[in-house]
Amino acid sequence: MSTMTINGRPEPLPDDPDALLVDVIRDRCGLTGTKLVCGSGVCGACTVLLDGAPVVSCLLPAKSAAGKVLTTIEGIGGERLHPVQKAFMAHDALQCGFCTPGFVVEAVAFHDNWRAARGTATPSREEIAAALSGHLCRCGAYEGIFRAVAEACSGRFDGNDPVAPRLEARDKVTGLARYTVDISHDGQLEGVILRSPLAHAKITRLDLAPARATPGVAAAVSLLEDDQMVRFVGAPIAAVAAKDRTTALAAIAAITFDREELPAVVGLDAARREDAPVVFEKQNRKRAGNVSEGGGGPVSWKGNVRGPSALFSQKARRAKSWLAEARQAHNPLLVEETFRVSTQQHACLEPHAAVAKFDGDRLTVHVSTQAVHEVMERICKRYKLSHDKVRVIADHVGGGFGSKGSFGLESIAAIELAREAKAPVRVVFDREEELSVTGYRPAAELKLSLLPSPQGGLKALSLTAHADTGAAVNSLIAGLARLIYPAEAKELVDFDVISNLPPGAPFRGPGGPPMAFALEQAVDEAALRMKVDPIHLRKLWDRDPNRQRLYDWALGLDVWRNRRPAASQTSRYRRGVGVATGYWLYLWQPGSSVELAIKGGRIVASCAVQDIGTGTRSVIANTVAKAFDLEPHDIEVRIGHSNLPEGPGSGGSRVTASVVPPTLLAIEKLKAEISRTAARTPLPGSNAPWRELIASAPDLAVTAKRPEDGRPPPGVRPALREAGFMGLVFGWVFRLVNNIVVGAGVPSSVQVMEVEVDTWLGHVRVLNAFTGLAIGKLAAPALARSQAAGSVIQGIGYALYEARETDPLTGHVLSGSMEDYRIPGIADMPRLEVHFDEAGFEHVPGGAVGIGEVATVPTSPAIANAIHNAIGVRLTEIPFRPDRLVAALKGRDAA
Repeated sequence: MSTMTINGRPEPLPDDPDALLVDVIRDRCGLTGTKLVCGSGVCGACTVLLDGAPVVSCLLPAKSAAGKVLTTIEGIGGERLHPVQKAFMAHDALQCGFCTPGFVVEAVAFHDNWRAARGTATPSREEIAAALSGHLCRCGAYEGIFRAVAEACSGRFDGNDPVAPRLEARDKVTGLARYTVDISHDGQLEGVILRSPLAHAKITRLDLAPARATPGVAAAVSLLEDDQMVRFVGAPIAAVAAKDRTTALAAIAAITFDREELPAVVGLDAARREDAPVVFEKQNRKRAGNVSEGGGGPVSWKGNVRGPSALFSQKARRAKSWLAEARQAHNPLLVEETFRVSTQQHACLEPHAAVAKFDGDRLTVHVSTQAVHEVMERICKRYKLSHDKVRVIADHVGGGFGSKGSFGLESIAAIELAREAKAPVRVVFDREEELSVTGYRPAAELKLSLLPSPQGGLKALSLTAHADTGAAVNSLIAGLARLIYPAEAKELVDFDVISNLPPGAPFRGPGGPPMAFALEQAVDEAALRMKVDPIHLRKLWDRDPNRQRLYDWALGLDVWRNRRPAASQTSRYRRGVGVATGYWLYLWQPGSSVELAIKGGRIVASCAVQDIGTGTRSVIANTVAKAFDLEPHDIEVRIGHSNLPEGPGSGGSRVTASVVPPTLLAIEKLKAEISRTAARTPLPGSNAPWRELIASAPDLAVTAKRPEDGRPPPGVRPALREAGFMGLVFGWVFRLVNNIVVGAGVPSSVQVMEVEVDTWLGHVRVLNAFTGLAIGKLAAPALARSQAAGSVIQGIGYALYEARETDPLTGHVLSGSMEDYRIPGIADMPRLEVHFDEAGFEHVPGGAVGIGEVATVPTSPAIANAIHNAIGVRLTEIPFRPDRLVAALKGRDAA
């Protein structure tokens, strides 16, 4: 038997010639810092050092390591952190942390080679980008990575360990952070799901006996709904648990079933045809998925089209009449256009995963989720278990972006299999499953008409959106245009177009980016026709006080003041500058609670919330530490377990606004208890009185629940007030049904983008991004900047690269690998300037609201407007592929 040396110790290699090095590292050696993501050498998460050179272990046969020295992330900085690890911690060059080990390993190799050859010279952004080009971060931590690698190479982190702004940073840069995919119990089995190869069929017979008869198989269960229907390729049919994944896959292949194939319809255009096969008959409509943060109201259906939903329209008939008159009169100020946006996949690097384990009548589920508390409640309801019998755990979550906000199939399959097998079962989706059946931001067609008044105001707006939601409903795109740019009349209509594609899901600001892509380009076009500065027009039309301050900031930018007139350049490479505005709702979750305790002379903060990379641990620690004159790392934060006090879901940018207020209340309670029970008082003149009091206090605990907000200042009101009476009704229902409050004040963003367009090849490069954000006080400033940067880079991906491809006949997703689904890499990250305006939310206890949604809403239209400024052509479909840009230029020249 051949061996390798791994992190300084000998390790035998398997005889299996097909064994991959990543599996040996993770499964045989138990070194789970090395992550398996793409399986095709694209993302770099599995990078290790082989005889000192970085290699991707997901492609490397294990036998190729024979006689060689292998170093994983656990072997770097074991006793003393490497300068790269210190720099990553100091610059918050990470978020969820799932990709971080691969980045660190590659950066360590680059650093060591650079220092040997160049000393403490600082590498350029281009050199760093080239070195790390084989790595992807879906959270978009690239800005911090640039700074970290540059400063590590320049020698700044050769000394002592830094103070990290992120509480768990050390665990993430050393590979010690454990995610659901890393959980391993004694006797644990691997679960695999059999999925439908057809877009529409009724399963008339399912035989699991051949799977159960396969050696090494412990359980096989049906996952069919009671109507036995499958409505998209990849719909679940059955699941198998076996001793290993290879055996489980063989068992899945052995299952036989008969089916009655039914007519299928794929995509937006096909599903809208009068003769299109119906996906959901009337009695089955409640089986449709949900693409929104909450549930929708009753809306009519016609075939596969659900709608119209026009809840937020305002004097719709008047808007239609005015627009028709302007059209007939050929009013030069009338802006009309049809916009199209493509499907955007969440593409989380940690796949959907769950590990279920029964101990008698008690169930523990590790799950990669955005909603620990809610998943626990859903499990209890489905399996008729009491809350004390179920524990849901998510210590670390490798990204979510909306796709992991519910009790999902991975958890159901793991629980069902574990119950039958009477053993722990892990279910982990592969990359094709992750990029096909876990949800997406729906593609949409948006028809827009915008009419300025002769006096320069906004007279009428019409926006009709048809969302390509697959086997799901509840999109809200057009309706969001009610809450910005007040007009005399608005006709805002949403339709869901249901087809035999996997269901969409909420994705970072659901409905916001497509709405802004259309509306912000129309506002920009109106400014050109009115011969008004686009920012000045927005200031005139948009009275929100938060955005008014952001407009003033944007007007002062040199890049804006010095921009060239539209289409004034003639060279091959042309630069343009564009602006766009975005908003999101200020949301918080009632019932959110935080416990603060003194345990052994230390403060412990507990909440059943999860950290998906947004920095929730650090937000809580910072809030408590500031109140007691301590350092954040003095606070122990316990989250990610459902048996802690109820916490909010990580969706809709509601976590900070849900956990900071009860933390502040708990702080006041704890201070009172400490003062009452401390064994001694601080010494006179003490510079750390609270530290002394805490050290002498007995163990004790207090809990506080999220209070209502205070009275907002004049001019600040709930966003839904802009929608009149129906907005108030919507807010009331939203709280009652979804347990989410829409608060007063509007988190807002104004972005200015500078792009370079290659007019020969059609490539667009974002050079500089300026993002202004009004999100209240910053509970964790460095992490807020990281969130802003990540939101921008996801918006850049939405604008320039990302598009799901499907077979229009069969419904198969063709972009089911990271080779085929392009997300931005480090070289795509522009230079970024972030401006935080911290006013506007003084009525919120702590003054802080969320950032993750609002910062991505205006990115794609800002890029579109910048492209128009550069070349004089307005692109109405994203992504802005090179062929589309070249065709648009040729079309303009031909005209």
